[in-house]
Amino acid sequence: MKKKKKKGLTKIEKFLYKSCLFIIALLISGIVFTSATVSKMNIELQKMNSEVEKQEDTNQSLAMKINEMASLENIQTISKNLGLSYNNENIKTIE
Repeated sequence: MKKKKKKGLTKIEKFLYKSCLFIIALLISGIVFTSATVSKMNIELQKMNSEVEKQEDTNQSLAMKINEMASLENIQTISKNLGLSYNNENIKTIE
């Protein structure tokens, strides 16, 4: 019996294998890069959401202060302290 000679890979096969490995490496690095970018964007989104919540709380607090300061009782108290009085004769009605 003759021993069969083991043939090595041809140049084309070697090139194809190397090309496939290179493409797989590129795909893996692309996936890792995309994952990192998505994670970074999620972190920034969470920071923005927390800033928005803080600003909404501040706005709500300021709106409550405005309502308190614009209340009739507060206006009457301030007007009395400043010596102002309510005079119906100075009020003009437009019809």
